[in-house]
Formats: sequence, C-alpha cells, structure tokens
Amino acid sequence: MIIAAVLPLLALTQQFGPVPGRPKSDWLVDSTPYRARMAESGEHLAITNGLISRTFRIDGVVATVGMDNLMTGEAMLRAVKPEMIIELNGEQVPFGGLTGQPDHAYLRPEWIDKMAVPVGPYTQGGMAFHPTTQRFSWKRNPGSNGSWPPRGIDLSFSFNGTGKWRGIVAEVHYELYDGIPLMSKWIVVKNLSSKAVRVTKFTSEILAVVERESVVDAVSRWELPNITVFSDYSFGGMSASNSTHTTEWAEDPEYTTQVNYERKTPALLLSHPPIGPDAEIAPGASFTSYRTYELFHDSDDRERKGLAIRKSMRLLAPWVADNPLMMHLTTTNTTAVKRAIDQCAEVGFEMVIFSFGSGLNMEDVSPANIARFKEFVTYAHSKGLRIGGYSLLASRRINDDEDVINPKTGKTGGAIFGNSPCLCSKWGEEYFAHIKTFLSETGFDLLEHDGSYPGDVCASTKHPGHRGLEDSQWKQFEAISEFYHWCRGRNIYLNVPDFYFLNGSNKTGMGYRESNWSLPRAEQHIHARQNIFDGTWDKAPSMGWMFTPLVEYQGGGKAATIEPLKDHLVDYGLHLANNLGAGVQSCYRGPRLYDSPETRDLVIKWVKFYKTHRAILEADVVHLRRADGREMDGLLHVDPKGKEKGLAVFYNPTNKPLTKSWMLPIYYTGLSDTASVEFADGKKQTVKLARDYSIPVTVTCPANGMTWVVIR
Repeated sequence: MIIAAVLPLLALTQQFGPVPGRPKSDWLVDSTPYRARMAESGEHLAITNGLISRTFRIDGVVATVGMDNLMTGEAMLRAVKPEMIIELNGEQVPFGGLTGQPDHAYLRPEWIDKMAVPVGPYTQGGMAFHPTTQRFSWKRNPGSNGSWPPRGIDLSFSFNGTGKWRGIVAEVHYELYDGIPLMSKWIVVKNLSSKAVRVTKFTSEILAVVERESVVDAVSRWELPNITVFSDYSFGGMSASNSTHTTEWAEDPEYTTQVNYERKTPALLLSHPPIGPDAEIAPGASFTSYRTYELFHDSDDRERKGLAIRKSMRLLAPWVADNPLMMHLTTTNTTAVKRAIDQCAEVGFEMVIFSFGSGLNMEDVSPANIARFKEFVTYAHSKGLRIGGYSLLASRRINDDEDVINPKTGKTGGAIFGNSPCLCSKWGEEYFAHIKTFLSETGFDLLEHDGSYPGDVCASTKHPGHRGLEDSQWKQFEAISEFYHWCRGRNIYLNVPDFYFLNGSNKTGMGYRESNWSLPRAEQHIHARQNIFDGTWDKAPSMGWMFTPLVEYQGGGKAATIEPLKDHLVDYGLHLANNLGAGVQSCYRGPRLYDSPETRDLVIKWVKFYKTHRAILEADVVHLRRADGREMDGLLHVDPKGKEKGLAVFYNPTNKPLTKSWMLPIYYTGLSDTASVEFADGKKQTVKLARDYSIPVTVTCPANGMTWVVIR
C-alpha cells in the first residue's frame, strides 16, 4: 500500500492549491498539474487531485466526512451517511458512516469526534490503495489515443461479516482520476462462506450533498446540486441524461432543519438499480456492482459544463475517438459491393457497413453465408477498409416462449419497443453465440447493433438465463455488456443507438429524427446542423452519427433523395460540408458514393478538407450560433494541445452571399495574447485577443454554402 506524506488534518483538503479552493490553472485548458493522490493524517484520509477531494474518517469504521469542490472552495457535504447499503437475502445492512450528528444542514469538524460508530453485523477490514485497473480489455485500433485504464488511483475499504454473515466480505471502491474533477464509486461482495447468498438490492452511494436552493414552499422543479451523476448501468437512451437509471436525488428525513416546510428538498444523492439485482453469489464467487460517476462543476455555464461532460466521456471510453468515414451500403450484390469498396478506397472513406435492408443476416452462420461475407472482408481489407454490418436485436418479436413477459399481464407485449426477445431466453443465448461466430469467422470489423437492450424486465420463470422478474434486468444487462466487452477486446467497432459508451460502444445517434430525412433536401440541411449543434453539448463530434439519404429513406420520394448524385451536387456537397465541417460522420446510405467524375471529385474535395484538419475537427466544440434558416450559423473547434488551436466553420442558409463579423470566443484554444487566423481562401492575419479571450473576424459565406477559418 502506498501512503502519501502525513499531513495535518486541516490541510487535507486545502494543501493542493496555492489558495484553498482555487487551483492555479484551468483544467479544461491545461490538466497536467492535477494528479490524483492520497494523504493520510491520523484518523483521517483524503483522496484529491487538486480539483476535488473526498475525506474519510478511518478510526473504528470508514465514513465520508468531507466532499470538497476545490475549484470553487465549496464544501459539498452537509452530513455523514453510510458508505453503502447492501440487502443480503432480503435483509438491509448499512456499512460504515457515523451517527449522532446534531444538525444535518452542515457538518462541523468538532462534531465528528463526538459521533458514534454504528453497530452492524460486520467488523472493519483493511484498506487498499493502487493505480486504476481496466474494467475490460480494449484492443486498440491503430493510431488510437487515450489512456486505458484512465490514469488515477483506486482506494478501497473492506468489511468482514460476522454472525450469520460470517464469510461475507463487502468492499467499497473509490476511483479518482488525473486532470478532471471526476470520481467513481462501486461495491464488491465476496462470498467466502459455504452457502450461496443473494444481493437482493443495494445502494452503492449515499451522499448528503448541500442543497442548491432553499425554498419554503412546494416546488415543481428543483435546482439540483451542480454535479453531473451517471453510471455505466445505462440503457434506453442516446444521452447520459436519459439513459442512466441509477441516480436518485431524494429527500433526507434526517435533515429536519431544512427550509422547505414539507422537507422535500432533494439533497440526498442515492445510486441504486431500479429493480433487483437479486444476484446469487455462489460460495467462492463475488458480485460487482456498476460504477457511479460524479463529475463536479465549477460553473453554471452550459458550454463549460458540456466541455467537462465530453472530456469525461473521452477519458472513461477513449475508443469513442475512433471516427471512420463510413458508407451505409444498401446491397449485398457481389458486383455492387466490390464497386462500393473500390469507390470508398478511391475517395478516402474508411469503412463499409452493410445497412439494414441490404440482405445481410448475421444470424445465419451456415458455411456458405460465412464464406460469402468473408470474401467481402478479404477484398475490403486489401483496399485498406474496415467492413461490417447491421443486426437487429430487441425491437422485434420472436414468439411467446422467447419474448419478455410483461409483469402486469403475464403475457408478451408492452415492452419498451412493443415486443422484444428476452436476452436471457434460449433464443437470446443462441443469438449472441451466432453473432460471435459470424463476427469471428468472417473477420467483420464492425457491428451496427440496432434495437440494443433498452432495459426491459421479464417476469418469465422459464428462461435459462434468469430466475424471475427481480433479476431479469440485471441479467439481461450483463448479457449485452459482456457481449460488447467481447467486441471491444477484439477491436470490433460498435454503432449502437443507445448509451453503451461506458461498456464499449463507439458511436450513437447525434440526435436525429429519422423522418426528417424524408423532408425536401433543402430542409434537411437546417435540421442536420441543428441536430449537430444540439447533440454536441454532451457528445464529442466523434460520438454521434448523422444520416445522408443518397437513396429514399422512409418516404419523401425524389425531392428528399440525392440520387442521381450528379444531378444534386449542391445538396450532396452541403451534406458533406455540414457533417465533416463539424467533425461528425454520417451514414451515407445508398449503393454508391459517386456516379460521375464530378461527383467523385466533390467527395474527394470534402474528404481532403476533413483529413487535412482532422485533429482539430474531432476535438472539442464551442457553440457559436444555432442554425435557424435566416442567418449565418456556426461552430468553433478548439484544441489547446494541437498544432491548429482552433477552426471555426460557418454556414449560410440563404440564397445570397452573407458577410458577418464575429467575436470568436477562443479561450479554450489556450491562446492568451495573439492569434494567427487563416481564412478558407488562404488569406492570413494576426489579431490580438481582447480581455475576454475573443478575437474579431469577418467572414463572407457563399449562398447555401460553407466557409471556415483556422486559428494558430
């Protein structure tokens, strides 16, 4: 075990900055000074990275007695609670914490020595401290960046069961990362006894956080503490905000002095699964929970909070930076497939995906089907391309025996997508086995997995992979997660229309509505830029896909499609400019990428632009102006560590050229004095930064076109 130098207790959460709570530099611009470490002093221990700290009392029993936002100087903790609550065989057991706090509105240091160690069926075990370890294996794509596992520290405490729980060991883990105000927490239960035990329920985080607002009367919508909380137990949505089902901001009945008359202030952060897990642990086995992530903010500014969320995703799931140019191929005809591969290689695309409706069936593992698609793989690889395809999972019906059973009716139907197979049914087990076989034997580089598990529960007691309702969600999530971990360990790219980034997926929808691609072509462009503008508040450009209907998609006819491509070069070019100018990949869906030399040259032009500026285009985004069809709109890409510090893209939605002066907010480029600006036509100028880190630029954008400026 590594222990840092002994420090006075009062210095534990203050010694890491020149002024308590005020770090030297902005971590969003330069995160290198902020390394996670531990300090111990007598009865207390703290983990900190200079941005946040969590302090524990370790005398007698472990208890969190401090949670500090060092960026703002705020003490975030108002009361001491148990470190976790585990329900074993239906009996709740709180672990750790202290009792007897006289007032739960705030926590005075002198109270801590007078508070009591709770009595429970366990004794305090040991403590371990070591660098972070990977959650699952990641076989990197050549050229991948990012550390895996994320650099930081893992601190854990153990509790040894007594009496009837003798042989049960419960661990609580805290991970703190370098360079970001982010930490995670999870629990492990080990069964060293001779009998099986069930973890029927658990709450892995109980944090009494200082309330964001104090309101006397009833409130319809509370302002929550300035912390973004999410977990890797996520499903049923394309963003962290609507896919995390484990976070609850609850009322605290012990907080009797709160201002709210009905004591309804949501000032207690709880993390627990919505149902179950009802997980059985055999003798010698163990149970590991999901991880809860807590990202502390130093501002209410939407851009700054979004930058923090995006950085946390790239840190925790570095594979999301893999951002290949991809074609969605609508056919499996041999001649057409090889033509599409040839075209992709010629124009610089990097991936071919057999789209929905193409004729690919990955559940068919017959030798003939395997051999057919293995031939395509060999041909694509000879051209330097990755190749893969589409498979539908959850939003389909199999039969009454294999589908999830609605607990309200005892029958199929009523699932999130109407009907869905249970992933723990015999069909589900066979499905994953077949897909693994197909991927392995063909050498596919990609799986586009539609209808991924959205969180359905199942009341069946006949499915081999779960016992009943209470463990059905946990077991199905385990099945899909283990499959995605398998893919990540083999460098199989994962397009998944759900928030599975933390379990291995690479990309999800940027935020598009499918029917919008049936609108007339001119309307699609405005929607596309709105989708990208809105989607990149919490996704990096590489994390979301867009869509380009080269052929008809869900209606709309000729007015909505690009084919014949040579007849609609303006619209095709604007689709390319919208997406590649934002660093976002689109699903270019059709049988070909070009149909004439002019079309080919257009695609090559935009691919060349993208690859020339790829590093900055895939970096962070600062939002300038949302598309509204009336005036110029745009985005600013920023990278303080890059050769190109910034690249601003501007779009003109009108039928006449527009000239507009902008004050570009280039603070997040890391520049502080002067900036060199190069325009799309090659003209250059040097400008001095204003006191608010902005620079003036005047750009002229062609009618229904795009322009850009590079900042160095």
